Amino acid sequence: METLIGKKAPEFKANAIVNGNKIVENFSLEQYKDKKEVIFFFYPLDFTFVCPTELLAFQRKIEEFEKRNVAVVGCSVDSEFSHLAWLQTDLNKGGIKGVKYPIVSDLSKTIAENYGVLAGEYEYNEDGTIKFIGAPVAYRGLFLIDKEGIIRHSVINDLPLGRSIDEAIRMVDALQHFEKYGEVCPADWKEGDDAMKATQNGVADYLSKH
Repeated sequence: METLIGKKAPEFKANAIVNGNKIVENFSLEQYKDKKEVIFFFYPLDFTFVCPTELLAFQRKIEEFEKRNVAVVGCSVDSEFSHLAWLQTDLNKGGIKGVKYPIVSDLSKTIAENYGVLAGEYEYNEDGTIKFIGAPVAYRGLFLIDKEGIIRHSVINDLPLGRSIDEAIRMVDALQHFEKYGEVCPADWKEGDDAMKATQNGVADYLSKH
């Protein structure tokens, strides 16, 4: 699969739920360009098992993203009506009530396909009819998009494997540190740690101290 790193994030306009209760038509990530970085993540389906743990975990850490001026946006192949019903269902009944960040409807599966996270593909049968091979849902893809609309980081997990929200925050910190100071971030770097200059001397100096 061709990587999207360093390339412009695929554009889309789709229906979405914002603030947990409002259907918005023609929602687009373009609204954040030149204003905010974006964590855009895909999950397989509403009303499932691993998915609510991830969406609720993003909501619990939303202030960490907001203080970094980062927008969080989710997306799955469910309809906006399914999203809305899930958002209005209590946690003890399998819902995600309380999630406020936007959740995009990708009912046509084209957004997931354009981002390279669709867990299957359409193929033609011998008689010319089309069938879908694989799972007609999105893998657990996550994309960090900078203010210019360029994808700077991505991770894609298989369906059973939940993601680390703290790792997403760490990647935001690393990108913002690099953009502010011009220093690159070594293995396991986190905010407050030493970074290093992208030169042989910079690497040698860093390694001599660590």
